Amino acid sequence: MSINRDDFEEAIVNIGRVTKVVKGGRRFRFTALVVVGDKNGTIGVGTGKAKEVPDAIKKALDDAFKSLVKVNLNGTTINHDIEHKYNASRILLKPASAGTGLIAGGATRPVLELAGITDIIAKSLGSNNPNNLVNATVQALARIKG
Repeated sequence: MSINRDDFEEAIVNIGRVTKVVKGGRRFRFTALVVVGDKNGTIGVGTGKAKEVPDAIKKALDDAFKSLVKVNLNGTTINHDIEHKYNASRILLKPASAGTGLIAGGATRPVLELAGITDIIAKSLGSNNPNNLVNATVQALARIKG
């Protein structure tokens, strides 16, 4: 299956500044956490690290396209409740009736938006670390049965 990158939208979830202290002072690097999705059930997440922010984002995008997963959708929501744990983050996803909207916070929201889910209730339990939360959400969506 060849993918056309033009069909996908991207969201920058987090940009972090990493500092390394050396003899001459501090060295800064940037990390980027990016989610890509076609709003039709395909999402991917990637991370990148570089000396400049645009380079980190570009690396994260390349990484995200390598990890695309397909999500089983039921119209604008998901088929069943699911809870998933990734490291210290735990995510709870519940299907919602049409018109409910996207009830999710933090790093979970862009993942669900780009997957094409518009009616869902999401609750993050445990750690709110963006990296862990995004990975927990993507893995939970991938586990949903069709």
